[in-house]
Amino acid sequence: MRVVTWNLWWRFGPWRERRRAILSVLRELRPDLVGLQEVWAAGDENLAEWLAGELGLHCTWARSPSPERWRRRIGDEGDGVDIGNAVLSRWPVAEQETLLLPTPPDLADGRLALYARVAAPAFDVPFFTAHLTSVTHASAARRAQVTALAGFVARYRTGTPFPPVVTGDFNAWPDSDEVRVFGGTRTAPAVPGQVLYDAWDYAAPTAPAATWTPENPYAARALEPPARIDYIHVGLPGPTGEGHVRKVWRAGHGPVDGVWPSDHAAVVADLAKGQSASVSNA
Repeated sequence: MRVVTWNLWWRFGPWRERRRAILSVLRELRPDLVGLQEVWAAGDENLAEWLAGELGLHCTWARSPSPERWRRRIGDEGDGVDIGNAVLSRWPVAEQETLLLPTPPDLADGRLALYARVAAPAFDVPFFTAHLTSVTHASAARRAQVTALAGFVARYRTGTPFPPVVTGDFNAWPDSDEVRVFGGTRTAPAVPGQVLYDAWDYAAPTAPAATWTPENPYAARALEPPARIDYIHVGLPGPTGEGHVRKVWRAGHGPVDGVWPSDHAAVVADLAKGQSASVSNA
């Protein structure tokens, strides 16, 4: 089962050209489940729905209730444009729920977590995608957000042998307090007893990891160091190895026909479907 997480950089930059580049990357990956952040919608157009239609996938979309700050960043072009999270899935979505992540008033711009219970053939998959605040110094705000997110995961993770899969742009480095608290393997977890492995821990030690890097011309403008800030977290494997991380890597980290798809690279993970962790069922 192939899982992707990707921040699509909303309607910034050459967005018309970028959406074709995004589609090209996803088409090559052939994912089963995709968590998307910074998805735009305007009138009858919705980037996630268009991608789903082109890829033959189901789509679930959650609109942010506070797009105003985003719209101001692109001026008149932002009038009527919404932002939100989305899930693309090879299988139908049996239920969904949205969580508005807690944010101090001075930073509030409608960051969300979206839950989709995906009805895969052999079991349901509790799938989540989230977008945390990006302000560099706001680790305390992100800690509150991951605490709420962990509770959200705990509420919907049960009733299936497949572990919860949490994707998203956390805007935080792997050794940050917020990522450690969310995972629960390097400090006490936000929800007692709930462990969520960082899929990248299964990557090859020399694999390029940065998803936000000055190699990308859109990200280079921020003059920030390279960092891995986008994640796929997976709960403890099920009784026959369901959800075990078989492979993980970056994608979308270069131009497509001269166009970089986003300011973030995507993260891709192949998860075992079950039977045993020693047999590849990805």
